[in-house]
Amino acid sequence: MDVSQYKDALLRKRADILSEVGTKPLQATMDNNTRQGDLADQASGNNEVHIQLKLKQTDAKILQAIEEALYRLEQGNYGECLDCGEGIAPARLTAIPWTRMCITCKEKQAS
Repeated sequence: MDVSQYKDALLRKRADILSEVGTKPLQATMDNNTRQGDLADQASGNNEVHIQLKLKQTDAKILQAIEEALYRLEQGNYGECLDCGEGIAPARLTAIPWTRMCITCKEKQAS
């Protein structure tokens, strides 16, 4: 399996996440939200902060998965399902290059 395209995709996604980290500081949003406007404005601001926190958590999880995938590339076992050991379909790797499991095992896990 030629993994260079997957490695490039992983490195690009990692760079994208890292470049977005500093675009809008969460603390500034929280400071702007304190006791300004009516209750609806405050609720909207609180919701925005909550959404930003969730996005940062999701980015952190993806970043961790990318680092693990890059490690598997170095070890020579990239593209193998961590559950069953079978190969992960190239279409799945193209869509989600940091995936850890084949679609069958992922579906079993979700159910």
